[in-house]
Amino acid sequence: MKWQDVGDTECPIARTLSVIGDRWTMLVLRNAFMRVRRFDDFQRSLGVPKHILSMRLKKLVEAQVLERTPYQSAPVRYEYRLTQRGKDLHAIILTMAGWGNQWMNEDKGPLMAYVHTDCGHVFHPVVACSECGHEVRANTVMLAPPSPVTSMS
Repeated sequence: MKWQDVGDTECPIARTLSVIGDRWTMLVLRNAFMRVRRFDDFQRSLGVPKHILSMRLKKLVEAQVLERTPYQSAPVRYEYRLTQRGKDLHAIILTMAGWGNQWMNEDKGPLMAYVHTDCGHVFHPVVACSECGHEVRANTVMLAPPSPVTSMS
């Protein structure tokens, strides 16, 4: 299978990777969650070549992860805002950050801290079951065929 065909498979992970599966896209998303919105600000903060940034932003707009909205009329300039589809990627970013804090920190402790603004506490990202609230780990999950009553919301 060729990389450009990975989004056509029946695998939800492959389909997701077809949209966000490269390093620059993930860093664009990270910065979008840090409220970076304008092309020049993305480019300056990431140091990504302009043509690559332009391609990544275009792809995220086409995938409805970001929306391009004008913020200035003369000359017309645009900013990029997360859509609901984009906001729903936050758990992926947090989970990656948690993994990086644990395993890519050269034993110096967390590289970043996250504060839950509802309670004011520093927290560690975890995946929890939507039904019982318990933490979900690799050894507590199994695949099952989807049923018509299975809900993703």
